[in-house]
Amino acid sequence: MSCTTILVGKNASYDGSTIIARDDDSGSGRYDPKRFVAVAPEDQPRHYRSVLSHVEIDLPDNPCRYTIAPNVLNNRGVLAEAGANEHNVAMSATETIAVNERVLGADPMVELKPAVSEPNSPDYQAEQPGGIGEEDIITLVLPYVATAREGVARLGELLETYGTYESNGVIISDVDEIWYVETIGGHHWIARRVPDDCYATIPNQLGIDGFDLADAFGERREYMCSADLREFMAVHHLDRTMGATSGRFNPRKAFGAATAKDHIYNTPRAWYMQRHLNPSEDWDSPSARYTPESDDIPWCRVPEDKVSLEDVDFLLSSHFEGTPYDPYGTTGTPESRHRYRPIGVNRTGHMVAIQIRPYVSAANRTVMWVSFGSGPFTAAAPFYANVNDTPAYLRDTTPEVSTGNLYWTNRLIAVVADAHWYETNRFIEGYAEGVRAFGHQLVERTDASLAAGGEVAHDVPTVLEQANDDMADYLREHTTKLLNDVLYTSSNLMHNSFAMSDRWAE
Repeated sequence: MSCTTILVGKNASYDGSTIIARDDDSGSGRYDPKRFVAVAPEDQPRHYRSVLSHVEIDLPDNPCRYTIAPNVLNNRGVLAEAGANEHNVAMSATETIAVNERVLGADPMVELKPAVSEPNSPDYQAEQPGGIGEEDIITLVLPYVATAREGVARLGELLETYGTYESNGVIISDVDEIWYVETIGGHHWIARRVPDDCYATIPNQLGIDGFDLADAFGERREYMCSADLREFMAVHHLDRTMGATSGRFNPRKAFGAATAKDHIYNTPRAWYMQRHLNPSEDWDSPSARYTPESDDIPWCRVPEDKVSLEDVDFLLSSHFEGTPYDPYGTTGTPESRHRYRPIGVNRTGHMVAIQIRPYVSAANRTVMWVSFGSGPFTAAAPFYANVNDTPAYLRDTTPEVSTGNLYWTNRLIAVVADAHWYETNRFIEGYAEGVRAFGHQLVERTDASLAAGGEVAHDVPTVLEQANDDMADYLREHTTKLLNDVLYTSSNLMHNSFAMSDRWAE
């Protein structure tokens, strides 16, 4: 399993934006090169076939433009991962989760079944396509919706019609709302709106811990679900709530799974994110309400201070700083420093935080803060989403190693600097601070230029593309310098280093 998610409601964020952010981490032993591209309506397929499941779906003839951060290789399909469309709807898909055996027994996954024998053979059985999955979801939903609620409804319809072969959490947002969708078995789903004054944390577990069926089947203000969820739960005895009469239940207990592996791989990540955003609470003493291995860490809560993009970038690249569990730390023990799976791991392909801002015009409302590679060694930079093209430095990632693009340069920096963390960290921290500061300046300057009107206002995408190019030029210059700095420093610390002056150093 992989990926970590944090969602920030508009009244919990520093500037009134909705912010959805997720690390896209590849599976163990695999590294997926990433790129950043814009998809024009004419490039969107009208008939879709999934690479992994072979499901075929006819798509509407009116897609809109959208910008995504997909894999470079298409061996597992598009895998758009994170994106925003021209209507300022954003998606991040998917957060891998798990459901329990009772759910899987009641509604099995819809898996691809290969053909048996040859077509003319008496025992021939035709191939049975599987359902939709991470590969497909953004491509099938994002180009066709104008609000987050429309996105939830369209995804739900696809799940009920075609099913899914895996358990996933999907984030859909607009300027007003953030919705989190969790798949329940092969065809069922639930969705909860993140409260405006809250943040939510999701670390590869089915996370929603409260649900109101009355609202989901009524006004749908805060909850939505598949059409037959109530009957599905009743028939298969899935609600474990003692004495339940109000239609409220805990999906984590009804549908989710909690194992000893979760206490190593998943729950510590939620614990650390909430520890950072609610620091006055006791997180570390023997009497702490929540520990890294607690199964009841809340899905969402109100932060002590409004959450900034710097908070999001820090958390999604974090490695338990300030605790005995930091793999780069000096406290604790060798065992404790590798006890839990950090958020910022070596397998991170990218982090994308999508900020939809209410205080600027719709044309430049959505900014995608993007970083490629392992989070502790890089920083998120802002790129406007409503564009026709993206900078070559992020768009033209090669399958093989090259310093000509951001993804591979960041990967090289990470692997060189990792072995010499303390000697190289000052360069990385300076780089990250510079990237974010320049990014904020660039966005404010571009927003102000557009707000002032004049000749530039009639061609907003061109203005935004120029701003994106400026950000990419900054990244190319400073990321190359960072590679030079960490390479030089690490070269001087190689085990086979030797100079005649070493003999008389004393």
